Amino acid sequence: MNPLLEQIPDPQGLRQMSRSEQKAVARWVRQFLLETVSQTGGHLASCLGTVELTVALHAVFATPEDRLVWDVGHQAYPHKILTGRGPLFQRLRMKDGLSGFLKRDESPYDAFGAGHSSTSISAALGMAVAAKLSQQQRQVVAIIGDGAMTAGLAYEALNNAGVLDADLLVVLNDNEMSISPNVGAVSRYLTRILSGRFYNSMREGAGQALSLVPPLRELARKAEEGVKGLVSPGVLFEEMGFHYYGPIDGHDLDVLIPTLENLKKIKGPRLLHVITRKGKGFAPAEADPCTYHGVTPFDRENGRMAKKSGGAPSYTQVFGDWLCDKAAAESTLVAITPAMREGSGLVRFQQLYPERYFDVGIAEQHAVTFAAGLACEGQHPVVAIYSTFLQRAYDQLLHDVAIQNLPVLFAVDRAGLVGADGATHQGAFDMAYARCIPNLCIMAPKDEQELRDMLNTGFALPGPALVRYPRGAGVGVPLERDLTRTVPLGKAELLRRGRRLAILSFGTRAAAALEAGEALDATVVNMRFVKPLDVELLESLAREHEAFVTVEEGCAMGGAGSGVAEALLAQGLRPSIRILGLPDSFIEQGDAKAWLAELGLDAAGIITAGRELLGRLAHPAPVA
Repeated sequence: MNPLLEQIPDPQGLRQMSRSEQKAVARWVRQFLLETVSQTGGHLASCLGTVELTVALHAVFATPEDRLVWDVGHQAYPHKILTGRGPLFQRLRMKDGLSGFLKRDESPYDAFGAGHSSTSISAALGMAVAAKLSQQQRQVVAIIGDGAMTAGLAYEALNNAGVLDADLLVVLNDNEMSISPNVGAVSRYLTRILSGRFYNSMREGAGQALSLVPPLRELARKAEEGVKGLVSPGVLFEEMGFHYYGPIDGHDLDVLIPTLENLKKIKGPRLLHVITRKGKGFAPAEADPCTYHGVTPFDRENGRMAKKSGGAPSYTQVFGDWLCDKAAAESTLVAITPAMREGSGLVRFQQLYPERYFDVGIAEQHAVTFAAGLACEGQHPVVAIYSTFLQRAYDQLLHDVAIQNLPVLFAVDRAGLVGADGATHQGAFDMAYARCIPNLCIMAPKDEQELRDMLNTGFALPGPALVRYPRGAGVGVPLERDLTRTVPLGKAELLRRGRRLAILSFGTRAAAALEAGEALDATVVNMRFVKPLDVELLESLAREHEAFVTVEEGCAMGGAGSGVAEALLAQGLRPSIRILGLPDSFIEQGDAKAWLAELGLDAAGIITAGRELLGRLAHPAPVA
């Protein structure tokens, strides 16, 4: 066992320690975090910034009986270390290993599962209300990062919590200093005073006394708001029904622990504003927290991450290059991202076309309706978004874009299996959830050149289009940067002519399908379009083949293969069909290629499925 782990107590032991010992624990947690994540990769900068905050929370609150609800999970590695999961960090984000996010079935200390942003306050509010209904005396704390406060869901929860007068503490972990002044001695002193019993009892007593004289009460309220508005950014939260405290230094346990102890004794909705520094304690991460937000294994001495050897560009890079090329030729093109500039390949576009680049924050719903408004006025928006995040804007995709048939192009990255991020981030459902929406064209390229061609195709359409592509490198085909190359709408591509069996591939499973086709002497088709399907080709293939195997890196239930079966049945055709896709279960973290093999979506799996299907045709089961 790592010797540091022997020094790190569980939360119960932490509560018995002196302040100096608790400070030592914080140092050990940060050191252990650097040692392990430098070997495994994972989320780093945000976690380094929450070490002292995590120590303070577990030192003050009686976890797991008191509920800590962390937002996203990017900031929760110290929480995992302090709650007995340090020995599991050697298999962080690996198959059957420790999740990079919060999981209720992983630990009783994980009060709420979280992989997507901005859910903590809503979930914590539900827990606080449940405690009240069941007459349980427990504390509920939501810890939300300032990036997550850009999402409307967080404000919906704050608004509701204030109305309900819930016994809830929200800790705003502000790690960019985006909405706060510098932390200083005066601010720290005021927060300690404001969180103390004397001040709060005086405020409550004064409120009761002044209630007998309404004009004086209103005057006092306005005076308090005016003064607080001069010295703190908390007026917004106060107006929503929260008592606001802060900002305070999130790395100073001498301030954090007494303040949390005071706030634990106060009832009602409270918000503590804590200032932390991303990457705290590791100079490269402090200097460049964006790069060190999510890391591959790196050298602890200098922070250098191993560079990938040369090879095919990633699909994300191909999209980013196309976007810049297209913007040079199309003055109406604008790009929108919900806080995923680097992940979606938009860094160069922002540099070249800053006035046409819009990062709306972690606000997927707003991103899509904002794009719809731009499209209404003659602009041509491209929304760069991950498959798993587009789920959060489903109503806007349907109601605001598709019903109005607006020309919005969705560049849907991370479609399919994503590897280490696991169940919350797998791009498993976009074909199924988008396929049923009228007016929407859905494309899946077999390689990076076809991605460029499909982006050209989608941009040229008068209505909405969605192009889905996976995480990782392309297959290495030569790229032509011709902006006029398109794909015939709704037309598939015949890759190989065979007999008996037709293998229909959607997206980047085409190479595996072609390999299987060679082994089975099967016809292989790159379907290209999930919607509209090439029904004419399907009818022709049904007349010439005994069976179909469809292959997609998406959920089989309701996905592209289901669309093929529906189309054939609608034409009165009933061939034998086997739909290969992701199963009706959530796929956990692990190497994507290994998962594809285990799920039968590699060449060997397609060959096995094809042989089994043909075998059943040759030897049909007897009728009972």
